[in-house]
Amino acid sequence: MIIHKKIYACLVAAMPLLTGSSLFGAGAPTFDKDIAPIVFKNCAVCHRPGEVAPFSLLTYHDVSKRAKQIARATDEKIMPPWKAEPGFGEFANDRHLTTQEIAIFQQWASAGEPEGDAADLPATPKFQEGWMLGKPDVVLEPDEDYTLAAEGGDLYRCFVIPTKLTEDHYIAALEVRPGNRKVVHHVIVHFDTTGQARELDAKDPGPGYTSFGGVGFKSEGVIGGWAPGNFPSFLPEGIGRFLPKNADLVVQVHYHRSGKVETDRTKVALYFAKGPVDKRLRSFPLAKLALRIPAGDSNYVVHASLPVKFNVTAYRVTPHMHLLGREMKVTATLPDGTIIPLVHVQNWDFNWQTTYELKTPLHLPAGSRVDLEARYDNSSGNPLNPNNPPRFVTWGEQTTDEMCVAFLNFTLDREHLARGAMLRKTSSP
Repeated sequence: MIIHKKIYACLVAAMPLLTGSSLFGAGAPTFDKDIAPIVFKNCAVCHRPGEVAPFSLLTYHDVSKRAKQIARATDEKIMPPWKAEPGFGEFANDRHLTTQEIAIFQQWASAGEPEGDAADLPATPKFQEGWMLGKPDVVLEPDEDYTLAAEGGDLYRCFVIPTKLTEDHYIAALEVRPGNRKVVHHVIVHFDTTGQARELDAKDPGPGYTSFGGVGFKSEGVIGGWAPGNFPSFLPEGIGRFLPKNADLVVQVHYHRSGKVETDRTKVALYFAKGPVDKRLRSFPLAKLALRIPAGDSNYVVHASLPVKFNVTAYRVTPHMHLLGREMKVTATLPDGTIIPLVHVQNWDFNWQTTYELKTPLHLPAGSRVDLEARYDNSSGNPLNPNNPPRFVTWGEQTTDEMCVAFLNFTLDREHLARGAMLRKTSSP
């Protein structure tokens, strides 16, 4: 008899629960030895005081009183929120639980949440207060709060913040801290040295200026951003995002109204590269702009492709859709026809958008191609559909519109800044 390997894995995981036996022989798993290491590694980054999760999971008491809830949430793969399909690409920031780890939570809850031996308990993880990556080199924010009216559509507001940097820098990491998570949907951080952003700001009353579909002029570059579920991280050594001296940050904040008056002051922390930088990290949006999603279509599929014109190395990929999005798959095809999986999000979640960091940087020679396939559900059977009855939907900036894009982060192989081989800013595949 031939059993599909995924079905076999599920049967193996379920066997102890069906038979009453344990993965741990005669004894049940304990918090100190078995549960704490998983929770500290996969959950504590959000489930701790002052962070986005609604409760902390740093102690035995925290976890044990929610044991059955955690067992159910992990079994249904709601938590931890990791949307990439296992086996389709490998990621340095992978937070998904293995089949065995999920079974451990179930057995621990069934056994009455034994605490175990304190000698087995790993040290509680240490987190920096306020900023996830530690003390920044620079923290930038608008001079005053922005007041968002209760009624109206989504708003894209750009805040112009002078960096006052007296020399050029390469950014090793950027961390965005929304001032009001109830209304901040996502943030994109550009920079400007032309003064155009300041001119737009001066013409618009109040802090910042409103601009849909971009920042209102040709951006000189994006150095980072934030969306729910997107955690900051440092770039590999020798790689950075360029930020010239005397630049202004243009922080575009996408606001989604809550139904009452809200205020926000979103902050940006910069971490400078400490050693020599040899390559500049670049970004390209692989997008399908011509979205035409018919009302009632439960399986609308689109494709987009990007030819790679130079030898590049890919480091990160960030899928992005809105409420009708259900699935996105991104692959790379080498010149010899070999297909490399990058990421597959089979159950898209608009409220949890992750940048997937490739565990091993992927070299893509010139002549390669990156492909995107996305699926949308614009039927009344989609509980997330914002339109009742469903309506015809196209590309747009509103949450009730749609998007189809995968942001690719890469470096150019031929660029060697440490040797003075600075390439034109327009160089990109």
